[in-house]
Amino acid sequence: MNIKIRPAKIEDMAGVLELIYELAIYEKEPEAVEVTVSDLERDGFGTTPLFKCFVAEIEEQIKGIALVYNRYSTWKGPIIHLEDLIVNKDYRGTGVGTALLNEVVKYGYSKGAKRINWEVIDWNEPAIAFYESKGATVLRDWDVVQLNESAIKNYIDNI
Repeated sequence: MNIKIRPAKIEDMAGVLELIYELAIYEKEPEAVEVTVSDLERDGFGTTPLFKCFVAEIEEQIKGIALVYNRYSTWKGPIIHLEDLIVNKDYRGTGVGTALLNEVVKYGYSKGAKRINWEVIDWNEPAIAFYESKGATVLRDWDVVQLNESAIKNYIDNI
């Protein structure tokens, strides 16, 4: 199987969104996806892109993506955040995930990243095992903290 990893192009965003929905279904939250193809096109390819996306192609079909963006650690300095690494369910275990993660790590290294961060849902044991097999540390004693859009508005209203 010939896996080609390349930077995403604006015309790939419909395929990227399909994989985002596939992940949301797998994580039992398909209704949580609000982003649109237009959002991805604007946010990833405007004058100040908010993310970098890599796609995995097999026979010119997108079968996986890795979406990353820059962050800054007050302890370490520049880091890369891997928002999602998604492989089409029919291609898991074929090397697509490894090829994408390899590209993310090479990208982070080229940017001088001191660390690459990402989250994995605690019940996704295949993903956890995959990441640990690549040398990643899963920090099980940290909790993810978020303010969603409604909570942000509430917060602002109460300042």
